[in-house]
Amino acid sequence: MESRPAFILGWLPKAGTRAGRRLAGKEEALAQAEIGIIGGSGLYSMPGFKNIQEERVETPFGPPSDAFVLGELEGRKVAFLARHGRGHRILPSELNFRANIYAFKKLGVERILSLSAVGSLKEEHKPTDFVIPDQFIDRTCHRISTFFGEGIVGHVSFGDPICATMAKAAAQACTAVGVTGKPGGTYVCMEGPQFSTKAESNLYRSWGADVIGMTNLQEAKLAREAEICYATVAMVTDYDCWREGHDAVTIEEIVAVMHKNSENAANVVKAAVAAMPTERTCACASAARFAVMTQPDAIPAAAKEKLKLLFGKYQGW
Repeated sequence: MESRPAFILGWLPKAGTRAGRRLAGKEEALAQAEIGIIGGSGLYSMPGFKNIQEERVETPFGPPSDAFVLGELEGRKVAFLARHGRGHRILPSELNFRANIYAFKKLGVERILSLSAVGSLKEEHKPTDFVIPDQFIDRTCHRISTFFGEGIVGHVSFGDPICATMAKAAAQACTAVGVTGKPGGTYVCMEGPQFSTKAESNLYRSWGADVIGMTNLQEAKLAREAEICYATVAMVTDYDCWREGHDAVTIEEIVAVMHKNSENAANVVKAAVAAMPTERTCACASAARFAVMTQPDAIPAAAKEKLKLLFGKYQGW
């Protein structure tokens, strides 16, 4: 059965509570968190937080998916964001990816660990396995996946779209907590919200792709432009529609997998956060140093103001 239903576990502070009254509006890095967690289907909060508070962050790209939940996890400052918002109310194609990543940057986040439910494109990737891909294939068509534009042109390297340091930490965390984690592989990012046809699914398999989802590619591209390290933990919930006989899987079995994946994800995230280096030595930290190609005096003032947080340190804005 090609179905990845949302299953909500955990807790987020309710709007209107003391924890929900903070608002970050000033366009500067706030240094309130160092590690960001984006929850996919089945993971809407991180058990183990201390000193929890909720913060709504304003961005020049509009509102993020929801308020951020800030706190301490394993002695590190962490910011959690529910990708699809509370109640799973935002379609993949409707996600404001720019606002989400910009808001993480504004909070001071230097690393993002993204978790999401995926379908498997290979027999060896079984439900409850976690795949940590190192490549993407873009099959989306209705999304904005860059901060550049509106008078400013820029390019960043994306040959290796995942931060190797973070991917290694995620893989080691899987081993440490007894979860089947598989480093490497290719994630196909499709538009959705419909799942694949059998022809599409078999096409992706012929390309050698490993898993298929609807959200992670834009996050990775924007994180690279924002000089934020990024890695994906792709939680397999089912085989995509290519596998004969898979339609016999029941909804109860799918829900059971979602339960298990959510439990495993919480353990993996805690272990990965604890193991994450405090200093960054990877190329992600300076990915946009030479990105801006537009002649300085040709860049509109509005674009400079909008992107000052991201590129101002290199451009003298």
